[in-house]
Amino acid sequence: MEELNYNNPSLIIESANLKPGKVVWRSPSNIAIVKYWGKHGVQLPRNPSVSFTLASSITDTLIEYQPKETPSNEVELELYFHSERKEDFETKVKKYFASLIDIFPFIKQMSFVIRTGNSFPHSAGIASSASAMSALALGLCSIEDELFGGFENDAAFDKKASYLARLGSGSACRSIFPTMSVWGKTSHVEGSSDLYGIGIGDMVHENFKDFHDDILIVSGEEKSVSSTAGHALMEGNPFAEPRYNQARTNMGKVIAAIKAGDLETFGKITEEEALSLHAMMMNSNYLLMRPNSLKIIELVREYRRETNHPIYFTLDAGPNIHLLYPENIMPEVRVFVDEQLAPLCVDNYFIGDWVGEGPEQQ
Repeated sequence: MEELNYNNPSLIIESANLKPGKVVWRSPSNIAIVKYWGKHGVQLPRNPSVSFTLASSITDTLIEYQPKETPSNEVELELYFHSERKEDFETKVKKYFASLIDIFPFIKQMSFVIRTGNSFPHSAGIASSASAMSALALGLCSIEDELFGGFENDAAFDKKASYLARLGSGSACRSIFPTMSVWGKTSHVEGSSDLYGIGIGDMVHENFKDFHDDILIVSGEEKSVSSTAGHALMEGNPFAEPRYNQARTNMGKVIAAIKAGDLETFGKITEEEALSLHAMMMNSNYLLMRPNSLKIIELVREYRRETNHPIYFTLDAGPNIHLLYPENIMPEVRVFVDEQLAPLCVDNYFIGDWVGEGPEQQ
């Protein structure tokens, strides 16, 4: 595997020169087409994955920093989520920052206040860890850039941010890039790596660049099993290796379809991947879909047969359905969603999202 070492003991600033500052990033979530499910080592994937970067499902994160009043080796950090102190997430972020001290030794010199919030409801079936941890990684890279410089170009900045985001949440490394991204070494994408994501927007056919993602909220409850626990369950799953091989094969098919603008092959693999993910969880004795999840899937398939429209479903590790389709059929699809699918959602609620341009520094 590729060697990459970002440890840098020189990223220490003279105390007299350390002034208070802040950085703000807006980073999106993403929806995987070929699913990453199962990991090893330090946040390394068992199989490659590819995802759409979303546009409106975002996390805004402000990182304020100042010199510590009393020197220590501990991480000093307070975290506020929608203006409320969020101690469980704060504990996670402290642990994350502590894990990065060899990369960013200036973390030990600073006291941080982080203010963050999402554009989407918690437990809405959107990967909040992807948007949240990518925003934090981007923020830390911006602090390095402001205090020390040293990034050769934007590509070097994005590569490091993706590497760091992966350490916080695997799927977060894919949120750094616009349109679509790949994480995990695959022969089908030059430059792909298990250590960080790469953008593949330049190989995406026009058919996919205006895709919509309508997120149908079947349940607003917390998932019955966390993503971390779900990945761990793959270690004892007798179908794990066939699943990893299936994903590797599907990567080749999906990348070819994305390049060619082949909507039908793309849709077939997208739905197969979603159902395979849930089959793995069912084999681990977890049923994450709900009756209305299945009803929506059946209605989508029926609508596709009747209209011939390229409209496809996917799911993450939860009950909520992501409905993927191109812009040119949006008016008709929205009538279908409003009349037939929204009534199967919590309070008729769904989120209209689409393929986005990636993170932005505010």
